[in-house]
Amino acid sequence: MQVLSRPPSGFPCLVLNADFRPLSYYPLSLWPWQEVIKAVFLDRVDVVSTYDQAVHSPSFEMKLPSVVSLKHYVTQDRPPAFTRFNLFLRDTFTCQYCTASEELTFDHVIPRSRGGRTTWENIVTACARCNLTKGGRTPHEAGMHPRHKPRRPTAHELLDHGRRFPPHHLHESWLDYLYWDIELEA
Repeated sequence: MQVLSRPPSGFPCLVLNADFRPLSYYPLSLWPWQEVIKAVFLDRVDVVSTYDQAVHSPSFEMKLPSVVSLKHYVTQDRPPAFTRFNLFLRDTFTCQYCTASEELTFDHVIPRSRGGRTTWENIVTACARCNLTKGGRTPHEAGMHPRHKPRRPTAHELLDHGRRFPPHHLHESWLDYLYWDIELEA
């Protein structure tokens, strides 16, 4: 992970919930500067930190925000959407059969041809090789059992898993608001 002292390309802004925690870690809750300026004028956010770069109009000048917080708390307890990305995040981007992290796809634990459904409780992340090896067989028939029983994750679990995958670059003004609840080194 690289910490930048210069603003990242496009001047993205870190968006924090009203409790000053990021809305999401993976992907990191970033808004383009145009959206942030609009939110400032609509009085939906408070500016916490700014870049040195400013935007101008004939009668107005404003430094571009680098960190903002929402004025109203957004509840994070809603059930996560059943998407490919959230499925991979639940399984920490690893094959649930061999722990590989390349060529990932998903596998129906109980094959659809055997009545298996496309639900949180029947889908796991699998690499292409394991998926092909297991084929249309049950885990018992294939001798391949997922490392973790598939289940619906909570929003908090996905948020926690997302912290394990920091972006490739962070602006220094974001650091005080990211990973603040991790254990410090002695």
